[in-house]
Amino acid sequence: MSPLNQKISSIEWGEFKLNELFDIERGTRFIKSKRKSGKIPLVTAGEQNQGVAEFIAYDDELKIYENHLTIDMFCNCFYRNYKFLCDDNILVLLPKIDIGNKSLLFMTSVINKDKAKFGYEKQYRQKSFAEHKIKLPITASGEIDFEFMESFVAELEAERVAELEAYLAAASLKDYKLTADELSALSKFENYNWGEFRIGDLFEMKNTFSFNKEKLTDGNEYDYVTRTSNNQGILQSTGFVNARNLNEAGIWSLGLLQMDFFYRQRQWYAGQFVRKIIPKIKLTQNSILFFTTLLNSQKNILLSVLVRDVDKTFKNLKIKLPVTANDEIDFEFMNNFIKAIKKLVIKDVVLYTDNKIKATKSIVSSNQ
Repeated sequence: MSPLNQKISSIEWGEFKLNELFDIERGTRFIKSKRKSGKIPLVTAGEQNQGVAEFIAYDDELKIYENHLTIDMFCNCFYRNYKFLCDDNILVLLPKIDIGNKSLLFMTSVINKDKAKFGYEKQYRQKSFAEHKIKLPITASGEIDFEFMESFVAELEAERVAELEAYLAAASLKDYKLTADELSALSKFENYNWGEFRIGDLFEMKNTFSFNKEKLTDGNEYDYVTRTSNNQGILQSTGFVNARNLNEAGIWSLGLLQMDFFYRQRQWYAGQFVRKIIPKIKLTQNSILFFTTLLNSQKNILLSVLVRDVDKTFKNLKIKLPVTANDEIDFEFMNNFIKAIKKLVIKDVVLYTDNKIKATKSIVSSNQ
């Protein structure tokens, strides 16, 4: 058992009603036609993107919140340490007492453990808030142990950031300086030589042998992929079921509900309405990322046709690819471009981990 797990398993817990700790306000109904594009997050119900539906401009009809918890109609709870607006599906929790940021994060996790009590059958309402009880760490005198929560979350954050830094170093992702070839690929991208290719000449679409999740076995060697987009279509992991239904690694899955393409790093089983996309050309890891973006750019077209026509439509679609002077696919350019994008993305992560570790070392050492 890790030190943090030992620490939390040894703590005493007490039960508290949410309305003892917070007042609530409901967000404002604000119709879509009145919204104007801006910089303030608008929070609605849902887990995706923590419920942020869009960014809009401030309007006098709306109230701006900051540093509060929100709970939506399905008991999705998030701590928001930024200014935000919210619609009337959202309950904003206003602390009655002084609660630190890390304690609010701790409470978010505790509240989200209760999501199973709610859902489409029993949506979370103001009455739910009045009755909702959560368990929190307590001191010897029975008071809420805010010091423990602040310390625990700080140590957990430091531990995770340290793991991220170790991963970046092991994966050689700490270097974010662009080479001359990578800079060239970025600068020439829009005006590069592009050729048009028929998808059916590059990829093959095949049916999968599907089964329902009741046939899954214990283990986590394989992914069970469904037609949805959550978690890249992976509903859960499974052990070996049978050889006939097993799909190979190194190809894409396509869920016929949202028409999202996901590259499969390992062997997988499929639920209903899932296709597999098999490349006819040899691909590198970076070109796989490039083609994943291109395949997903066809999503709207595939959504516009009947499911029975997806296979035929897919193979006749045209995509544009960078080409050499001989009109061959320019995999070298593709590779340099993706490497440049990776470095631009990872730069902020590397700088974040460096700064975060410096800021949390003192917390870790003091608690040790």
